[in-house]
Amino acid sequence: MDAARARGVKVALVTGRRYPSARRVADELGGPVALVLHNGALVVEDGRVRRCRPLALAVAQRAIRAGRAGGVSPVVHCGLAGEGRLLVERDARGSPLVSRYLEQSRPDVTIVADLLQDLVEDPIQVMFGGRGEEMEELLPALRAATGAEARIERTVYRRIGVGILDVLDPGVGKHAGLVFLQERWGLAARDTLAIGDNWNDREMLERAGLGLVMGNADPGMLDLGFPVLPSNDEDGAAWGIEKHVLGGDAKKERG
Repeated sequence: MDAARARGVKVALVTGRRYPSARRVADELGGPVALVLHNGALVVEDGRVRRCRPLALAVAQRAIRAGRAGGVSPVVHCGLAGEGRLLVERDARGSPLVSRYLEQSRPDVTIVADLLQDLVEDPIQVMFGGRGEEMEELLPALRAATGAEARIERTVYRRIGVGILDVLDPGVGKHAGLVFLQERWGLAARDTLAIGDNWNDREMLERAGLGLVMGNADPGMLDLGFPVLPSNDEDGAAWGIEKHVLGGDAKKERG
């Protein structure tokens, strides 16, 4: 990253994560890193929120009801200044995935009696997580409940059989966060490289001048026609930067 920055390259971490966890990753990278969080609902640069697109409270409540009807409990992300607060009901029927997520986020978790009563502000997003089949069954109901007033992002981990559905403001997306930074930094799409590994990355990869897919991506992503890098275990992102930003003789993409 330091070599890329030395050439004037701007670096952004574009993720579905909330600010507290993404900031730790950015700190490991070192140097200035813009953060596009919650799949684009929040953009933070130099420690300040530069863009925020919360989900309307009424729409969030409809998503919560749809989840309940489908037997899936939500995790609601709150805090428009990047606080990363999580709200969950006391009797939530949690999947192992969600339980592990909440355990890792314990300092920021607030347990409430009833989300429909205790959620009184526009949240950043409503998140559902569980078995892949369970999330695929829930998806149509969420779409029917929220309609054009929400965007639902899918993240699929077929190798471990789990999935995540994020209910967001309709103007949100990793691609929208990328466009915001392009305009903020005065960069054309052709001057932008993006790397991704899941379905919530697809539009961002399409909006970049060059979109690259990690070798460990969801199998369906590997068939979309983007150049495929080595996997995370093989330092695929570093290979991509070396080859396409620094002009080195990195290992060739797989597709």
